Amino acid sequence: MKNLRLKAARALLDMSQQELADAVHVSRQTISAIEKGDYNPTIRLCRAICRVLGRSLDELFWEDDQAD
Repeated sequence: MKNLRLKAARALLDMSQQELADAVHVSRQTISAIEKGDYNPTIRLCRAICRVLGRSLDELFWEDDQAD
């Protein structure tokens, strides 16, 4: 599942994938894969991303199990 919340939070800070990747010490391709839903990051990476973007784990990574 795509992570549009991560992409939106990054965009609100006018931060590129590369800038976020540099801040959390991963490749730009890793950030891209997370946003596309092709990679499930470790909790450690999730927490680092949350710190940089000023968001909580729930805001960026929690999937709502309820169908709309």
